[in-house]
Amino acid sequence: MSSSTTSYRRWYVIGPPYVWLLVFFLVPFFIVMKLSLSDSATAIPPYTPVFSWSTGIWDFLKQLDFENYTFLFSDSLYINAYLSSLKIAFISTLLTLLVAYPMAYGMARAPRAWQPTLMMLVILPFWTSFLIRIYAWIAILKPEGFLNLFLMKLGIISEPLQIMNTTTAVYIGIVYSYLPFMILPLYASLEKINPSLLEAAQDLGSRPWRSFWQITFPLSLPGVLAGCFLVFIPAVGEFVIPDLLGGSDTLMIGKTLWTEFFNNRDWPLASAVAVLLLFVLIIPIVLFQRQQEKAMEAGR
Repeated sequence: MSSSTTSYRRWYVIGPPYVWLLVFFLVPFFIVMKLSLSDSATAIPPYTPVFSWSTGIWDFLKQLDFENYTFLFSDSLYINAYLSSLKIAFISTLLTLLVAYPMAYGMARAPRAWQPTLMMLVILPFWTSFLIRIYAWIAILKPEGFLNLFLMKLGIISEPLQIMNTTTAVYIGIVYSYLPFMILPLYASLEKINPSLLEAAQDLGSRPWRSFWQITFPLSLPGVLAGCFLVFIPAVGEFVIPDLLGGSDTLMIGKTLWTEFFNNRDWPLASAVAVLLLFVLIIPIVLFQRQQEKAMEAGR
């Protein structure tokens, strides 16, 4: 087989993902980047492009001022929105991990015949619209909702709890919505652990909790990291959940971006918010990839 034929076949395998990234990620990203460097204007569309092929790149570089980005760092609203989004995403990811790990562990230790059924139950919520599932939580968490009626019926509370339109409701919505994204990679890592390792630890006198922290949890760390990234990254830019379940004091960058784009019609500033958010999310991904590369090199 000739080398040219091999290279063509290799391109058929790796080419489609690269074309997909080019069309649906890089091209939109450069469009948003161009918008972020434009000037706001009262027009349709509401911006004045700074870069033009007719004037050339040199004129573009001479008038480049990054005013939209400097405005983001000078206004405390956007800084607080970024910090609040990172805080909510971090706490939500931690809560999701605490809920998902026992579920994934139970799935991995369940009989083989039951595991496909348990897997189907985990992904079953995806068969329903995401928006409908969030609206369902409104009916559950509102003062006259199912949760308060149930707790009052049991005599646990005497008056309805104010959960709706709070940050607590946002945490509940994020944990519920992204729970499958945490369970699936955890299950994949836990299911691969050889049971003979735990049996050997038990034979050597190791207690169950010690065996878990010294054997099970370290071996499941790849699934923990993958699940945390799958939850944390989309949670930072979440818009629907804080908009429907959160209150006016729930500040997240997704809501701020929507307000700038649709209410204020400041497309350049909204694009700058989106670009900066992307760079904020790229940092943990790059760090994770470097850590994985070092781990692979150490394993060799």
